[in-house]
Amino acid sequence: MNDDFVFVDEFAPGLRWDAKYATWDNFTGKPVDGYLANRVVGTRALCAALESAREKAGSLGFGLLLWDGYRPQRAVDCFVRWSRRPEDGRTKPRHYPRIARAEMFEKGYVAAKSGHSRGSTVDLTLYHLDTGELAAMGGDHDLMDPVSHHGASGITQAETRNRHHLRSVMETCGFRPYEREWWHYTLRDEPYPDTYFDFPVG
Repeated sequence: MNDDFVFVDEFAPGLRWDAKYATWDNFTGKPVDGYLANRVVGTRALCAALESAREKAGSLGFGLLLWDGYRPQRAVDCFVRWSRRPEDGRTKPRHYPRIARAEMFEKGYVAAKSGHSRGSTVDLTLYHLDTGELAAMGGDHDLMDPVSHHGASGITQAETRNRHHLRSVMETCGFRPYEREWWHYTLRDEPYPDTYFDFPVG
C-alpha cells in the first residue's frame, strides 16, 4: 500500500464502516476483486477531512457510516466485466430496477475510471448517535435510479432533510458532492487527482 494510504478506522477513529464491496451485499451479488478485507482505505488527507466531518456531524446528533473509500482499479474492471454478463435478476430489484446493467455506465452510476481509485472519494451515510439507526435517506447505497440524485422528488421531508445534513457536513469539511448519488463525495483538494491506483484493500 502506498505510504500515503491508510486504513481509515486507524486514522479517523469513531467512524463506523461496512465495506460493501468486500461482502455479498452489493450490486454484483458477491465480493469484488481487490477487496480482501472489510476495511476502508483512503489517503491521509481524506482521513483528516473525515475526522472534521465526524465532529461536524456529531454536533447535529449524527455519526458517519462509510460504505467505500479507495477502490482498486481491478474492482472497477470487475464491474465492467459484470455489466457485460447476462442478466440473472438477483440484484436488479434492489440496485437497478429501471435500467439494464450496461446502462449503469452511460447514466453515470458506474465509471470505468472511478474517482474512488484516486483514494480521496467516499461513499457514506448518516446514523443517529442516540439509537445507532441509519438515518432515512430515501434509498439505499448503490440504488442506481433518479431517486438517488440530489434534489430528487418522491422522497419524504425527513429524507430530504437528512440528505441536506450530510451534504452540508461534507461540503463544509472540504468535499464536493456527486449529483447522481447522494452518498458519494470527493475531497476537493485530493492529493492524487490524476492517478488511479490498483493495490488491493486488505
